[in-house]
Amino acid sequence: MNIKSLSILGAAVVEMDPLVDPRGVFCRWFCQQELQSLIGSRRIVNMNFSRTEKTGAIRGLHFQYPPKAEMKLIRCIRGSVFDVIVDLRKDSPTFLKWHGELLTAENMKMLVVPEGFAHGFQTLEEKSEMLYLHTEFYSKELDAGICYHDPRIGIEWPLPAVEVSVKDQAYALLDGAFEGIKV
Repeated sequence: MNIKSLSILGAAVVEMDPLVDPRGVFCRWFCQQELQSLIGSRRIVNMNFSRTEKTGAIRGLHFQYPPKAEMKLIRCIRGSVFDVIVDLRKDSPTFLKWHGELLTAENMKMLVVPEGFAHGFQTLEEKSEMLYLHTEFYSKELDAGICYHDPRIGIEWPLPAVEVSVKDQAYALLDGAFEGIKV
């Protein structure tokens, strides 16, 4: 595993170094020891899967407030997505900055999303499938999100949005009073 820090402090992309032979491909997708510098004493407590049927669909931008803020480790296991993170951490030097990363089944990259970040993605192929590892249990009471087209963030999605859930469309735009999340 090759860990590459991103320009947003604390976030990273993990690239695989697969073993390829005539039988196919083998690589380690998760290793607590190899990812120790990112994960620290956190533990994976939840694993989720999603399949998004339409190209151009957007899921997100989601996060959980403390004390249930979570780190996410995210992979695309079928198809391809434009995966986006937004730094919502109060007093962070990269507050409200976003980063987009192409995740595909072929490139096998894993995006590491720290606590205090919103996360979402847009599918670039139909029937794209995602696998998420979480360091905190889901909390309906602390579940939140920001609007995927918030002008204060200015995400440049690669495709027009063709499908967004009612819940994701209902997230309010950030106003000038939003100072971030203390994690």
